[in-house]
Amino acid sequence: MANRRDSRIEPSFEGSPRAKSSDGFSVSEEDRVVPASRESAAKRKSAKAKSRGRGRDRSQRGLFSIFGRLLYWCFVFCIWGGIAVAGVVVYYGAKMPAATTWSIPDRAPNIKIVSVDGQLIANRGMSGGEAVGLNEMSPYIPEAVVAIEDRRFYSHFGIDPIGLARAMVTNVLGGHFSQGGSTLTQQLAKNLFLTPDRTLERKVQEVLLALWLEHKHSKDQILEMYLNRVYFGSGAYGVEAASRRYFGKSARDVTLSEAALLAGLLKAPSRLSPARDPKAAEERAQLVLAAMREEGKIGDKEYKMALSAPATRSPSYWTGSENYVADTVMEELPDLIGDVRGDIVIDTTVDLTLQKLAEQSIRRLIDESGKKLNVTQGALVSIDDSGAVRAMVGGYDYSTSQFDRASEARRQPGSAFKPFVYMAALEAGRTPDSVRNDAPIRIGKWTPENYGGKYYGKVTLATALAKSLNSVAAQLTMEVGPDAVVEAAHRMGIQSDLQSNTSIALGTSEVTPLELTAAYVPFANGGYMPDIHFIQRVTTASGKVLYENNGGSAPRVLKADIVGMMNSMMTGTVEVGTAKKAAFNWPSAGKTGTSQNSRDAWFVGYTANLTTGVWFGNDDGSPMKKVTGGALPAQAWHEFMVAAHEGLPVRPLPGTWKSTPPDTVVPDEIPSADNSQPAPPAPVGQSSPVARQARPAQTVDADGFDMPSDGGTTASVGHPVPPGDVGGPKKRRQTSILDILSGG
Repeated sequence: MANRRDSRIEPSFEGSPRAKSSDGFSVSEEDRVVPASRESAAKRKSAKAKSRGRGRDRSQRGLFSIFGRLLYWCFVFCIWGGIAVAGVVVYYGAKMPAATTWSIPDRAPNIKIVSVDGQLIANRGMSGGEAVGLNEMSPYIPEAVVAIEDRRFYSHFGIDPIGLARAMVTNVLGGHFSQGGSTLTQQLAKNLFLTPDRTLERKVQEVLLALWLEHKHSKDQILEMYLNRVYFGSGAYGVEAASRRYFGKSARDVTLSEAALLAGLLKAPSRLSPARDPKAAEERAQLVLAAMREEGKIGDKEYKMALSAPATRSPSYWTGSENYVADTVMEELPDLIGDVRGDIVIDTTVDLTLQKLAEQSIRRLIDESGKKLNVTQGALVSIDDSGAVRAMVGGYDYSTSQFDRASEARRQPGSAFKPFVYMAALEAGRTPDSVRNDAPIRIGKWTPENYGGKYYGKVTLATALAKSLNSVAAQLTMEVGPDAVVEAAHRMGIQSDLQSNTSIALGTSEVTPLELTAAYVPFANGGYMPDIHFIQRVTTASGKVLYENNGGSAPRVLKADIVGMMNSMMTGTVEVGTAKKAAFNWPSAGKTGTSQNSRDAWFVGYTANLTTGVWFGNDDGSPMKKVTGGALPAQAWHEFMVAAHEGLPVRPLPGTWKSTPPDTVVPDEIPSADNSQPAPPAPVGQSSPVARQARPAQTVDADGFDMPSDGGTTASVGHPVPPGDVGGPKKRRQTSILDILSGG
């Protein structure tokens, strides 16, 4: 083996120490495949190339590494964010009731109040309007709402990611919260189930409920529920209430420009309400119209026409005197049917045409004469023979004052109360032909005087009532007694407490226009006192009758012969007395009244069809400028009654009575003021007048025939006018709202 290793020949190259072999075997540079110089150059070049490649690779690998890490961490964050969101959803969702128990809450019941001929008077209840189907309302309304509030409503699944992202970007760039990403479905969920609190919990629950709504209901059903429940400002919930509130029409009849205004309110109902800021509401409506055109809901022609429509001007409150009726109906309703649990319809007795006529008459007279005569308020009540209220105006303008002066304000009726004095006298045996001496009389320390100190001497009771002579009314009250007068008034329908003293002869006890008018109805219908009512029938939306006024039997409170005598006397008031301005081509009767210093002016009159009472005055009790019951009240009564009786066959007043020829009239003896001598027996056919202790009383202005000044003015015999509580104990009564407002 050693020999073989030793005999091995090793190659060698020139230039090396072993360039030459002992055996003579050698390889030169030329024998190389690649020369050494070129090989080294190639190696250097190759090394440089590899170095550059490694640099690029390192750069590319670094860049990709950054993006990779960023992508990785984003993915990680998304996973953890999703887990966190899921945890929040699960946490807050667990606080909610089980989804199987979820249901759409009932809409607040609507109370639809209609007139005797089916016209809408008002909607009451939390919603303020009935529900209207999507196919019933104006098509412009849903189109406008979708265009401005949720243009992808029909394509999203209850949540709009695109809209939410857009809102977030806008809010971030703007630096403040200016847009919301809620869909109509989310808004409905919030309105139906949640509070308006801006919390994470509420937002999570809103999303869950929105998804549930989309699963359970169609898009049209969701939109219909939304439009019938959402708040449109000024107390109007739902499109029907809003349409009635702002335009005085149903949502079925809303125009394009009006629909745009309604849709614009949803962003900020209270701030954008045309009742508060008409300019802001109009500007917002223009944005809605632009959105509708952009979405292709309307064309350029419709857009231009809508822009040219006049701006909506809405009163700050529901207006129209029919709202006084609606308020009264709502007060009476609980006693008739209890709690309202569903939509109902109330058929009232009110004739909306007559209601409008009454309102126009009151407002026109105040507009024309209010400043000149210092008159700011008026009221009118009209009742038919069955007790059904056909019209009731509670003030000059409901939108500025909702206080109902017809049914709530107690005022002195003045001489409009005298019919009850004369009625009591007739029931005690007097007749319209009974004679009294109209002259200054002394009752204690008080002498009731006629206007201007003018007296007529011997007059019949018919003449005394027609001319509203105070001295005669005071004499009759002394004869029959104040208690008899109070009893007669209460029997006829007066409900307020009355002061049983001599001053009641001149109407010093306060009553409301509604009850005073109601107390005249027995004169018109033959002596019966019917139940005064506003509600004829109450039914559910499906037609089930919950209550119905069947009339019943009205008790007789006045004998037929007394009715005839009273109507004969009060006809003279209209024909030749203080109410000549009220006369028209129908048999009519009534009585005027004016309280002290013209603080209240009245006329209550009637035909065989209607009994109507009118009052004018001021809420603060300030005096008018010589306004009497024969002036503004008689004029308003005339205007109303002429219109109310147009086209109706003429009917005479009930009862008959013929005056006794003058040469056969035997005057009743007037008892002496101090009652020192007994009264002689009355003529045949009459009761003896009852002599009573003379008691002082208060004189008041009545129809322009008796207008002394306030307390402190000296009467004709030199005695001051006493306060109102003289002549008997003063009964306590409940304080009215008007007393509080006027500081009384």
